[in-house]
Amino acid sequence: MKDILEIYKYTFQYKATAILVIVCNLLYVIFNLLSLALFVPFLQVIFNENRATEVLHEPVYNGSFTGFFQYAGEWYNYEMNLMSQSDPKGALLFVCITVLIAFFFKNIFRYGAIWFQSQLRMSVVRDIRDKLFEKAMRLPISYYTDERRGDLMARMQSDVGEIENAVVSMLELFFREPVAIAINLGALLYWSPQLTLFSLILLPVSALAISIIGKSLKRTAKQGQEQMGILFSTMDESLGGIRIIKAFNAMSQMISKFKGENLRHQKLITKAFRKRDLSSPLNEILGSAVMITIVWYGGTLVLDKSTSGFTSSEFMGFIIVFSQLLRPIQGVANSLANLNKAKASQDRINEILNADEKIFETEHPKHISTVQSGIHYEHVNFKYKDDPVLKDVSFSIPAGKTIALVGESGSGKSTIADLLPRFYDIKEGSIKIDDIDIRDLAIHDLRQLIGIVSQESILFNASVKENIAFGMPGASMEDIINAAKIANAHDFIMSLENGYETNIGERGNKLSGGQKQRVSIARAVLKNPPVLILDEATSALDTESEQLVQNALEHLMKDRTSLVIAHRLSTIQRADEILVLSKGEIIERGKHEELLAKKGMYYRLSSLQGIIS
Repeated sequence: MKDILEIYKYTFQYKATAILVIVCNLLYVIFNLLSLALFVPFLQVIFNENRATEVLHEPVYNGSFTGFFQYAGEWYNYEMNLMSQSDPKGALLFVCITVLIAFFFKNIFRYGAIWFQSQLRMSVVRDIRDKLFEKAMRLPISYYTDERRGDLMARMQSDVGEIENAVVSMLELFFREPVAIAINLGALLYWSPQLTLFSLILLPVSALAISIIGKSLKRTAKQGQEQMGILFSTMDESLGGIRIIKAFNAMSQMISKFKGENLRHQKLITKAFRKRDLSSPLNEILGSAVMITIVWYGGTLVLDKSTSGFTSSEFMGFIIVFSQLLRPIQGVANSLANLNKAKASQDRINEILNADEKIFETEHPKHISTVQSGIHYEHVNFKYKDDPVLKDVSFSIPAGKTIALVGESGSGKSTIADLLPRFYDIKEGSIKIDDIDIRDLAIHDLRQLIGIVSQESILFNASVKENIAFGMPGASMEDIINAAKIANAHDFIMSLENGYETNIGERGNKLSGGQKQRVSIARAVLKNPPVLILDEATSALDTESEQLVQNALEHLMKDRTSLVIAHRLSTIQRADEILVLSKGEIIERGKHEELLAKKGMYYRLSSLQGIIS
């Protein structure tokens, strides 16, 4: 029930459109019944049942709402009796025209419902995708180390698609099908209460069968959606690593893996479709059995006119309307099946929307725009899950100075850098900027202080200009060019086909590694942050590219508070202080010459890289 209420809330965010859908559906139901009920006078004219009937009196309207419908029916029959006695062919033509008009309005309102429904369902889909993407942007970095990106894409695609179907199903389940059932039942009771009550005894059998199928369907649907996430992840990994796959002749291995996941998905979805689609033929079989039983029982009532007063034309009308009664009942069954599938999707969507963001802003954050004294790590302890990554780390970065971090892989260097912009939050200790704990600062202000150049250049499928001005949409072209010049990027940018307007492809793959890194540096230059984090910014480059990038970095670091993670020790010899980490602890600290003199780990690393002989 909770899931249905959530879908209800999504739908009625657009009250006007939802109400128009409901009104059009109600009018469709009314004119659908009229288009069928009007066949009774048609049959009466054909079967010559009313031509000899004496017209006793003209009907009188009693003024009540329900009495209006009775009056309308009696008036129509009264007029038809008069017309059939005086002009049977004219009566037949009149009935045909009224039936045609009823069919016309029935389909006009049905299309009206579809018209507004299409706008409503896609508006709901848009809103859910907006919420999912916004939440994805707000989730901490730690979320993406545990979850698959492909699974998130699957939730935004196939799961949201199930919610789209559920929006339509919910409106029909609550605001169309019950009304259709009620109106049709009213007409059937009007013709023959005895036959109607008899028919209702037979209907609950199909409802029970559909209920059992619905519960099974939800379980299978959830498994299918989860498998879709795995399938998307396999695609994402394979396309992202296509060069390595080809280089290691692993295409057959990855194709085999994908085919296996795709086969599992196909089996689950096929199973779900079979369960969902079983409701329709099952309903038809049960409905046929019910219909045949009613034809037998109704036929006995027609043959026994003396006691029932049930005419053959009324019986034919009863059968026509009752056959249509099965349609909304079947619609209820299909809608319930769609809602059961949507419940599984809603659960998966809520897992994202309700995920703990972990990085929260204090209620009344402090605001800063520069660094006055410096940055201070004080007794910082950190763990991702159970294993400690940092142990009692303390150091300071005075304003305008450069601190370098070195050590073997897994020693905690990148973690120290990631804690400063609050990609993760520490549990013990504190990190302060100008004696203000970063957890007390506005997150926007904190991250605005910091520029990051990482080992992997993160660029976007856009122009060079847009990548340099990323996050700064108001930047002028002059500022963009100046930033590119400082980053030693202007010359190669101008050699591109369209200069600064050149699209650099997905992840910047149209550029070389050194070119991508210089665009990343230009982006950091344009931001002009007082604090700079360089995470092994030159480790993946060749010697020539490294020299160009290193020159650009030196321009960028001038007079900035910098935290540098270095793999190549030659790039940090002029740092104001170098911290050597091992297993999450600072084991050495000092300037380049001081650390060499200690002949500890830094000395050993320098020897391995050929810095000292």
